[in-house]
Amino acid sequence: MPKSQIPVLKKNRPKRNTSRKIVFILLLLFIVLLAVLFFRSSMSRISAIEITGNVYTTTSELLEKSGLKEGEQFFGTTSADVIERLKTIKAISTVTVDKQFPGTILIKVQEYPTVAYELGSDGTLKAILASGTSLTVPATIGVAVEKPILTQWKADDPLKAKLSETLAKIPNELTTDISEIIPNPTPSFPDQIRIYTKSQFEVITTVSLLSDKVEYLNQVIETERPGKITMLEADTYVPFIPDNPEEDAEPGATP
Repeated sequence: MPKSQIPVLKKNRPKRNTSRKIVFILLLLFIVLLAVLFFRSSMSRISAIEITGNVYTTTSELLEKSGLKEGEQFFGTTSADVIERLKTIKAISTVTVDKQFPGTILIKVQEYPTVAYELGSDGTLKAILASGTSLTVPATIGVAVEKPILTQWKADDPLKAKLSETLAKIPNELTTDISEIIPNPTPSFPDQIRIYTKSQFEVITTVSLLSDKVEYLNQVIETERPGKITMLEADTYVPFIPDNPEEDAEPGATP
């Protein structure tokens, strides 16, 4: 008898799980709906902007430069963008931006240190920062008496910016006696300056040599009587009143 053939059973193909797809689509639509509602709500907008650390730059100036406004989208601008905009202000040294959800942005700036002062053409007192920037001193801010006054300098003089950078590198204790700095260029020394001190010394040096020579200046001030100090290629000191005034008298002159 012929062997009976057993029919091959068909493998059951797993049915597609359509219910999972439906759940996924509904979940996606729900997320999109929440996002739309969020960005239309007040929670997604800037509610407060706080700026601290500014002394010479006004809050309104910094706020305008930051590009931020209350009521705009909180996530519309990154912290890096705000920092980049504010650092274009020459008075600003560093900036930190802290975005606190929901709606609050904290901006902390640090200006370059004050290295000197000068009187403007209109008589207003201006602060010279380490960056060379000149800014009006607000009436509510006290003046650091240990900082020198720059006089007879042109506003666009590039040497003034170099002098500001040099003064910023010198420790405060070495410049406290300097009262005034005046440009005094010569053909041999285009960056020559004349310095007057509170202890009544007159000093001739250059911007490029000042940081290296300032220690010698303070040594002379601490040990010698008022006089003229020259700090160029060689250092010299001559007192205004010599030790023996009679030696400088003309022959035959009566005392």
